[in-house]
Amino acid sequence: MKLGTGLFTCQRRPDDDRSTTEIYDEMLELAATADDAGLDSIWVSEHHFTEDEYLPGTMPSLSAIAAETEQIELGTCIALAPLYDGVRLAEDTATLDHISHDRTTLGLAIGSNPGEFEAFGVPQDERVERLDDQVKLLRAAWSEGPLDYDAEFHDIDPDVSVTPKPVDNDVPIMLGGGAKPAVRRAARTADAWCAPSKLSIGGLKKRIEDIRNVREEEEIDGDFDFYVIRHGFLGDSREDAWETMKPGYFYIQRRYAELFSGEEVEELPEERKAELKKQAIFGTPEQVVSDLERYRDALGDDVHVIFRTYHPGIGTETMSECIERLGSEVAPELR
Repeated sequence: MKLGTGLFTCQRRPDDDRSTTEIYDEMLELAATADDAGLDSIWVSEHHFTEDEYLPGTMPSLSAIAAETEQIELGTCIALAPLYDGVRLAEDTATLDHISHDRTTLGLAIGSNPGEFEAFGVPQDERVERLDDQVKLLRAAWSEGPLDYDAEFHDIDPDVSVTPKPVDNDVPIMLGGGAKPAVRRAARTADAWCAPSKLSIGGLKKRIEDIRNVREEEEIDGDFDFYVIRHGFLGDSREDAWETMKPGYFYIQRRYAELFSGEEVEELPEERKAELKKQAIFGTPEQVVSDLERYRDALGDDVHVIFRTYHPGIGTETMSECIERLGSEVAPELR
């Protein structure tokens, strides 16, 4: 089992008086800590036009992280594919791949916030088709020679050659989403699938089996990776870990509820809070190892857990200590 962390969102809670620069410095410090701790991956997330300044720039952020790290995988979880110019995304991703010395994974999804689509002038009802077109365009742009692809949503001459090409002419593409069409789209067109945090172990197992069946039946060759997102935290006790992560965790979830509904959410319902607590993995290193072993036993040794330890506003030192312990006391027990 591999173990990563993130998702760096760089949100500023209302009670956080730090500058944007200081919050971005926190991201870089935590990324370096994760690399030093021997974790397998670091991830950034993307949203736009939010009051709390949710991270909008995935590629600049990962490029800065690449300069602060040496070994760890760097990825987007998730970049909102329909909102991008495909050629620029291909160029920026390839550039990052060289800066990071071949450590890049590009996670994509269709997006779901109506306000973002409206602001970017992208019809939301085209988001699935735009994701499909984006993946094909990226593959074409990274292959040797001219583009040789007539993109449906991008007015680009198919005779141009997009440069630079990534290291080895390829960057792994990971697709997110839990619905059957999204899962099977990943199986057919991507190199990896990222499971949303709400899925149970049973739900994960069902989808992973579906992906394997689709690829076998359709004779799709090549490696395929499975990523699972889980919110969590380490502490000296289960209660200590929960009380530390809870303010930032509930803040993130409240803001997600606002993003996806388009309506203000002053407080999460108690039922939702109980559900979120049940979904999270937290406690002492021994307790977290035990919980994660259930995923490894059910899903296989090759599953890659993205353990979301970044909870806005709970303190840089607090999150740094958690990441260090994740690397020294949890990851070795799962490998």
